[in-house]
Amino acid sequence: MKRLLHAPNLALATLWAEQLSHAGIDACVQRAHTCAIVGELPPDQCLPEVWVLDDARADEARAVLHAWQHLPERRWACRGCGEIVEGPFEQCWNCGAAMPR
Repeated sequence: MKRLLHAPNLALATLWAEQLSHAGIDACVQRAHTCAIVGELPPDQCLPEVWVLDDARADEARAVLHAWQHLPERRWACRGCGEIVEGPFEQCWNCGAAMPR
């Protein structure tokens, strides 16, 4: 096992580990509940961590997370309802129509 990173909170650590799992990289969250002992231990020692189970896939896992955290920003007009959609979204939030290709 190899630690990839510290996460600022348990929600992000879990999300990142699940994203890696969906990409076929076995990952887990360690220190999931240490936030309860902040004060007894230094705060930086209580952050949740994302680990990969196969050390050889650590660089690949970092690349997957980097790509996922830096999705392209877009701005497009929905053909279904005319709503302007901004961000990495590929579906209109208003009517559910797919982004034009």
